[in-house]
Amino acid sequence: MQHNTQQIKVWDPLVRFFHWSLVLAFMIAYITEEDFLTLHSYAGYAVLGLILVRIVWGLIGTRHARFRDFIYPPETIKQFIKDTMTLKARRYLGHNPAGGAMILLMIVSLIITSVSGIAVYGAEEQLGPMAGWFSHGFWGEALEELHEFFANFTLLLVFIHISGVIIESLIHKENLVKSMVTGMKQADSNKQASGESK
Repeated sequence: MQHNTQQIKVWDPLVRFFHWSLVLAFMIAYITEEDFLTLHSYAGYAVLGLILVRIVWGLIGTRHARFRDFIYPPETIKQFIKDTMTLKARRYLGHNPAGGAMILLMIVSLIITSVSGIAVYGAEEQLGPMAGWFSHGFWGEALEELHEFFANFTLLLVFIHISGVIIESLIHKENLVKSMVTGMKQADSNKQASGESK
């Protein structure tokens, strides 16, 4: 329940640019696969570049962009998920515990997807920064399986993330998608529900 209508800036421009650029780059990479290999490769490089920028920004960026603002102990994450199931999840101004865990999972999964993709490109096409590192035989096939598994795992995480955003938006009656476009969220004068105590 919201206590006032004051809007405050939560997501800085870099976080918003990263978020929507990553959505676009991953979609292009996933849809193109082997049919448009050059476009697929460039989209994969874009994903990896965006992830590296986000990691740096997670260390030196604005308050709610930093990892220390949304990395929580496993017990806190479990409790938050339980509370969400009963529609009693506490509101956080930045990323909630489940959202923070999802970000870390996605970063790891996307790094593995991107790096394995570059390795496959090197093994099968003899192109890219890993050209010649692996042979086309056993290594090429193993790397391709790894690449496909983590690409699909990332897609699963995306669907879980979207579901979480919808549920949280309904519980707290706020449009979380819009906030990732504008950067603004509704302030909460009741600090116990805003995550300000962190």
